[in-house]
Amino acid sequence: MNPRRMRQLADGLTLARALLGLPLIVALSAGQMPLAWLLLLAGGLSDWLDGLLARRAGGGSVWGARLDPLTDKILISAPLLWLASVGRLPLWAIWLLLARELLISGWRASTTSGGPASLGGKAKTVLQFTSLLLLLWPGGWGGAGLVGPLHSLGWWLFWPSLLLALSSALGYLRKV
Repeated sequence: MNPRRMRQLADGLTLARALLGLPLIVALSAGQMPLAWLLLLAGGLSDWLDGLLARRAGGGSVWGARLDPLTDKILISAPLLWLASVGRLPLWAIWLLLARELLISGWRASTTSGGPASLGGKAKTVLQFTSLLLLLWPGGWGGAGLVGPLHSLGWWLFWPSLLLALSSALGYLRKV
């Protein structure tokens, strides 16, 4: 596949991921946990795949570099807000994450390159996706004895993801 086509495919995957946010929040609100979990997993896998395609193309498009982090925010914000609304994560922690995301998105908008993600920012995203997948693990999967420990592990992984989010934000702001 030629590099131009790979970039277009990567951008298409990024756009599709942005559209997953609405059905994800609807599935969560309707108590459709297996569907919500699968939508979040599809979003995480598409994030990995669009990055792979962009790297193989020798770099993504500037449009993709700007859109990719925003779609991550949409996809991650939906379950974070839902988890706060049902009392499984504290609202103040979600506020910190969302404030960080808005701040970094503003910084990225002011750069000509779209502000590529740092290693810390990428690690934060992976840890957040992992934490959310565990926190949203559906009750009917794996027996009753497995759900509680998986939710607990997701809760414990959330905190280092918050610390990574805040520390990577400082790294981005140092570049300003």
